[in-house]
Amino acid sequence: MQSHVYGRLLALAMALVAAQPVLAQEAAPKRPWTLQTDFGFVNTSGNTSTTTLNAGEKASYTSGRWTLAQGFGAVYGRTEGTKSAESYTAGLRADYALTPRLALYGLGGWDRNEFAGISRRFEEGAGLSLKAVVQPRTSLTLEAGAAANQQRDLAGLSDNFASGRGALLFKQMLNAAAYFQQGAEVLQNFEDGSDTRVNSETALVAPLSSRIAFKAGYVIRFDNQPEPGFKQTDRYLTSGLQVVF
Repeated sequence: MQSHVYGRLLALAMALVAAQPVLAQEAAPKRPWTLQTDFGFVNTSGNTSTTTLNAGEKASYTSGRWTLAQGFGAVYGRTEGTKSAESYTAGLRADYALTPRLALYGLGGWDRNEFAGISRRFEEGAGLSLKAVVQPRTSLTLEAGAAANQQRDLAGLSDNFASGRGALLFKQMLNAAAYFQQGAEVLQNFEDGSDTRVNSETALVAPLSSRIAFKAGYVIRFDNQPEPGFKQTDRYLTSGLQVVF
């Protein structure tokens, strides 16, 4: 059922991409800051199966070699009057460009997901970011680094550990404004070889105007060693509007 719904959402997004004319706009001066908001419908499976709402926000500011960014995301739902989904994420990041393609990054993150057994999780990390492919329509960024993690489950048990991080971000323009994007990261606990987490987000964005777009996304959260009583994989199927300021 979920794959059928996802297929219909992708078909709708592709139809919007095909129908949209190439935007003939004058090149605007590049701004040092960006602000993007997302909100829409979520269909989940895994530890929960419900229909709910999601909201997200991303902002960045660039000055010289520095780029500062922050983001926030929330998923909340109720089923038959009972809370059935609730997760929150927030993060800060700073990048310092060493060359046009290579940068140092530092990040801090927090998340909470009761329905995966996580009361709270903090992460502080640093590493290198490489723009491996830079073309007018295609880009690929690779990242590698290490982090410190502080995690607490719903029972109040804490687990502090060091981890490694590998990530990629691929973006393919489909026309002047619509694009496909794939992001993924692997997080490996250095102290427990079986404790591996994988986060993935697939997105298709089809602009409806210069600032508003339709976005279909599919998020996967995999934990090879989940909290006792919880499943390894959560999936979020989303569709909604994206607004860029």
